[in-house]
Amino acid sequence: MRDDSFKDYVLDQLATLGAVHARAMFGGHGLYRGQEFFGILHQSRLYFRTDAHTRSDYIARGMSPFQPNPGQTLASYYEVPADVLDDAEVLTSWAHTALGAQRGKRGK
Repeated sequence: MRDDSFKDYVLDQLATLGAVHARAMFGGHGLYRGQEFFGILHQSRLYFRTDAHTRSDYIARGMSPFQPNPGQTLASYYEVPADVLDDAEVLTSWAHTALGAQRGKRGK
């Protein structure tokens, strides 16, 4: 999938979340709801913000943190599993959790 088509797909999957938009960053795009930064699109992969409470859900599913280059890892952002990405309702739930992590809160 081209980067723009992947971005468009993710934004469509998150349509019920509200005013989600993407801004260019890290050679990819940051995902925002309003001014809240909660996700990263990079090389046709989606990463959501995690915290100490939610990170284990990603790790248990074998997902890795965002690594924009070999010398840098953003351990607060983990790749979203493909089956979650493909289910808009589940993806929106995970996005709510990522927004909670962005605010320093647990859950939705």
